[in-house]
Amino acid sequence: MSVTLSARPAPAPPASALEAFRSIGWLAAVAPATIHALARQAIVIRLPRGTLIFDQSEGPDSAQFLLAGSVELLAVRGEEEVPIDLVRPPDMLVPAALLGKLPYLVRARVRDEASLLLVPADALRRAVAGDHDLCLAMLACQGSQFRRQMKLAKAARLRSAEERLGSFLLALVHAHPGEGAIRLPIEKRRIAAQLGMTRETLSRTLPALAVHGLRVAGDTLFAEDPDAARAAYPYDPLIDGRDDIMPIERREALP
Repeated sequence: MSVTLSARPAPAPPASALEAFRSIGWLAAVAPATIHALARQAIVIRLPRGTLIFDQSEGPDSAQFLLAGSVELLAVRGEEEVPIDLVRPPDMLVPAALLGKLPYLVRARVRDEASLLLVPADALRRAVAGDHDLCLAMLACQGSQFRRQMKLAKAARLRSAEERLGSFLLALVHAHPGEGAIRLPIEKRRIAAQLGMTRETLSRTLPALAVHGLRVAGDTLFAEDPDAARAAYPYDPLIDGRDDIMPIERREALP
């Protein structure tokens, strides 16, 4: 079977900062006055793959809301980079550093062409301090990111190398329904680092996955028997998948 692999075009960024804010569902409860005030100071930018957004040890000078594309967060030591997280929209890049006025612990680099909404750091911190609903939204965003890291930690400790790799590849299959051939999103060495294994372990593990219908040749995944793969590497909602950012609904204070 011949399959053509092509890159998906990135969606057009919002026409204005105000439109961008309105596209972020988890900010829907924030007061319009707060959103308008932030939008007047914000800009929307589009960055190509590979763009360095910030480096570890730098201090945040802006809040970065990811509107489209994806951004890798990387731990760095010398020339070595290890993936820590992959941020997808609608989300923020490391809000904990921004709110705490702390240096970034990671490097952020665009993986897929990205659109971002940039807001001056001081302006967002003042808005968070003055708007209860924005504060709740930021709390929910950080909570979602914490749960994502907990799921990664659980996978690393509870699953074998084969199970981690099988679940990773199955997630790609689910993200590309009906496609028999899927280009790997990043290099194998980076997949290995993200899953907590060496490149050599990943190579030794791939033949075991082929038995269950997930065959990798070069940089392409062939989903030859997704049902067999799902049976071998079952979905666990407490490890797999992503949680939506769901702010707490504001209630009146108790007397």
